[in-house]
Amino acid sequence: MRYGNLDVNQPTKTAPNCWACVHFKITHDRRRPYGCNAMGFKSRVLPSLEVIRAHGEHCLSFYPKPRVR
Repeated sequence: MRYGNLDVNQPTKTAPNCWACVHFKITHDRRRPYGCNAMGFKSRVLPSLEVIRAHGEHCLSFYPKPRVR
């Protein structure tokens, strides 16, 4: 599936940008302010970095937010 110039089925060389993902959320928990709805967890760091730390691979749940014109 293509989204603009991005092919979301092809792995990227860098970690996905959580801020540009539809699953990313900001929580009201001061200790764990970032969350991922796709994987169901909250973290102190961006979820994509947490996934790399835990699994050694980039996040496979990344899906870009629609662009607002």
